[in-house]
Amino acid sequence: MPASRIHLVRHGEVHNPDRVLYGRLPGFGLSDLGKQMALASATAWKDAGVDVRRIVASPLQRTQESAAPWSEAFGLDVALDERLIEPTNRYEGQPPGFTKRSLGRPAEWPWIANPFRPSWGEPYESIANRMLAAIATAWESVDDGDVVLVSHQLPIWMVHRRLAGEPLWHDPRKRRCDLSSITTVERVPATSSGRFTEVGYADPAQSLRATAIDEGAV
Repeated sequence: MPASRIHLVRHGEVHNPDRVLYGRLPGFGLSDLGKQMALASATAWKDAGVDVRRIVASPLQRTQESAAPWSEAFGLDVALDERLIEPTNRYEGQPPGFTKRSLGRPAEWPWIANPFRPSWGEPYESIANRMLAAIATAWESVDDGDVVLVSHQLPIWMVHRRLAGEPLWHDPRKRRCDLSSITTVERVPATSSGRFTEVGYADPAQSLRATAIDEGAV
C-alpha cells in the first residue's frame, strides 16, 4: 500500500527585519517566533497520533529549520526535494511595492506585462506541476502511514487551487496558507489517473500569530 495522506506544511515566521522579498536568497532562517510556530505544528500532529512515516523538505534554510521539530518529534531524518522550493522571482531582495515601482522603470515593464502567468517569476503552471509531481513521489515513497512535505506559501497555494479546479492566477493577499499551517491531501479512491484531493487545513500556530510578520513570501 502507498501513503495514507500527504501533509503540506508551510514554514514558520522568517527573520526578515528589512521586510524584503526573500525568495530563494540565502540567509533567511526562522525567527525565534518562527521556531515556536514550527514546533507547534509538529507537536499538534504528534499529539493527535498522526502516523508520519517520512519527512521531506525544500532545500531552503527556513524550511529545513521548520522540518527540524518534525524530525525530532517523529524520529525521522529529513529528505530533500528541490521540487518543493520557493519559486524564482525577479524582485528578490526588494522591499514591498516592487511591482508599482516597475511602472516607472521601462526596463522592468516586461516583468509586469502578464500578471496571470506571472511574467516576474516562475509560471504558476510550472509551480503546480512540480508540486504535484513531488506529492505523487511522496505518495509512493512509503508502504503505509503519512508523509510530511515542508514547503512555501505559493507552492502550497498552487496545489490548493489546482486541486480545487480554480484558476492558478489569484490575489496573493487572499491566500489561505498561514505560517506553519498544514494542508492535507489524499488520493481519490478508484481513479486510474492518480488524482489527489484536498481533505483538510489546520492552523496549529494560530495562537502565536498575533505578533508575527508574514512579509517576504513570493
